[in-house]
Amino acid sequence: MKNQYSLSETISTAYALICTKLFYKGARLIRRPFYCRGKSRLQFAEGFTTGHHCRFDLLGEEGDNSKKLLIGKNCKLGDNVHIVANQKVIIGDNCLMASKIFISDTSHGDYSDNSNDSFPHIPPDKRTLYTKPVSIGNNVWIGENVCILLGVSIGDGCIIGANSVVNRDVPDNCIVAGSPAKAIKKWDDESKMWIKCHMQ
Repeated sequence: MKNQYSLSETISTAYALICTKLFYKGARLIRRPFYCRGKSRLQFAEGFTTGHHCRFDLLGEEGDNSKKLLIGKNCKLGDNVHIVANQKVIIGDNCLMASKIFISDTSHGDYSDNSNDSFPHIPPDKRTLYTKPVSIGNNVWIGENVCILLGVSIGDGCIIGANSVVNRDVPDNCIVAGSPAKAIKKWDDESKMWIKCHMQ
């Protein structure tokens, strides 16, 4: 197949490849620009690829070099993927992410019924910081503009539809979509087909 990249794109990719080999050994390609706050808290396996303008905020106290973001083998991220990990975000093997995705294990405030420290008159940046780990299984495909919130666990083989907000767990082999995301199909091993779910 004929190379469809322009000269400038080819040069940009070559530069990114050199930077990847120097600063992110083991990754396949980290496209520029790439921002990683807390690089020592990042762990990734072979085949890791990012698009342009990806941003990782891997937070912790000074001297805390524990791994906050763990990425499995052969994961491919599109452009403008933003991940915030204060406690832990785990991404399994062979995951594919489109662009403009936000994943966070952190929230400024707790908005459950019994919360008493997240009143509207408190500035958001002064509210208590809550964290719950996020887990994404193997072979997961995440569509454009998806938001995955703290405490969510996504099973293996799932598809997250574009523009979804995922605020609760997703079982293995499900397709979810919407805001909030709900199951619309589930893989049936017996029939070898995706079966429609009854909307809840």
